Amino acid sequence: MSVRLMVVDDHRLLAEALASALKLRGHRVLAATAPTSGAADLVIARAPEVCLFGTASPAAPGAFDPIQRIGRERPQVAVVVLGPVPSPRGIAAAFAAGAAGYVRHDERIEGVERAMMKARAGEASVAPALLRGAFSELLHPVEKPDDEGQRLLRLLTPREAEVLVRVAEGEGTRLIAAGMRIAPSTARTHVQRVLMKLGVGSRLEAAALAARTGLLDRAVVHTAMGAAREPGYDAAQGPDAP
Repeated sequence: MSVRLMVVDDHRLLAEALASALKLRGHRVLAATAPTSGAADLVIARAPEVCLFGTASPAAPGAFDPIQRIGRERPQVAVVVLGPVPSPRGIAAAFAAGAAGYVRHDERIEGVERAMMKARAGEASVAPALLRGAFSELLHPVEKPDDEGQRLLRLLTPREAEVLVRVAEGEGTRLIAAGMRIAPSTARTHVQRVLMKLGVGSRLEAAALAARTGLLDRAVVHTAMGAAREPGYDAAQGPDAP
């Protein structure tokens, strides 16, 4: 059964890829957009049955404020959160804000579709494995959890970190080359190395892994810090400011 929905995600490439996949499965996608911070106005105006709300940082303060506003002004819209490996705080914050479900970013499309259907029917949707993991973390907290994003970032050169950020923003090889002032063949090589180092087979997988582990946020900061160290950089205006 077709669902009228919207897809919003902090990373445009993920939003558009998921929207395309759901269209192919017969659903009516009203919009696919980023970032989530501006989602409430659009959702309230379009009034879909379901909103898929993708966030890279579910535990961040204010991450789910748009869901609260949607709940106040469009209570008939069921919001399903798409997030990284969740913490108990992230899951709790999502449901406290009014979400009808929580699904991992890397869930198979069938799992996302099931969550949509349950949310539209007024049922809560959380995979049992997510709840088990969350409760296990609450009962047996790890004092110093491994930082997967930091580990993956150490595998990348500064150039490759910038390429990953651009890939996640949906830039193709030519745009990456133009933005970084390198040859398209060099940009293609950088992309291939990023995929190899991250152990993934496609740009979409790389973007999803980076979002899920927090690597993308770290890569953005890493890239900005690298630019700030370049000659001619002005912190207020960017590189080569007059």
